[in-house]
Amino acid sequence: MKPKVLIVMGSDSDLSLMEEAAKILEHFNISYQMTVSSAHRTPERTVRLVRNAEKNGIEIIIAGAGAAAHLAGVIASYTVLPVIGVPIDSSPLKGIDALYSTVQMPPGVPVAAMAIGKAGAKNAAIFAVEILGIKDPIITSSLKDYRKKMASEVLKKAKKVERS
Repeated sequence: MKPKVLIVMGSDSDLSLMEEAAKILEHFNISYQMTVSSAHRTPERTVRLVRNAEKNGIEIIIAGAGAAAHLAGVIASYTVLPVIGVPIDSSPLKGIDALYSTVQMPPGVPVAAMAIGKAGAKNAAIFAVEILGIKDPIITSSLKDYRKKMASEVLKKAKKVERS
């Protein structure tokens, strides 16, 4: 099965965090490709990945990077595919710099910016699932079931905590 989502990270040190996105995609049986490419250290590779992604049927790109975090923006500048940015807290600024770099895109080159860190990686994948669900009612149904299960788990925990 051809991958629908490309997960790119700026460094292999980001792998454990970006695997959170992969786990979500696997849960929904959405095929993906994951790789490392730096906007600054391997710009030609990054551009090649983006151009090949479009040719190979990728529908969404998730890009995770820390520090200056230009990866999502660079990717967005070379494609019209939806790009979802995950700021990674790998610098002394605890990811605030990565968040600003991801969210402050110029008009016409949008990047969907997620939360910093693990929550952002998970939400990036869920957002990709939502986008893919627009064309696929099976994905949408699975996402609704996922949300019902999350709500059920919260209610179970609430009952354990509640006291009269």
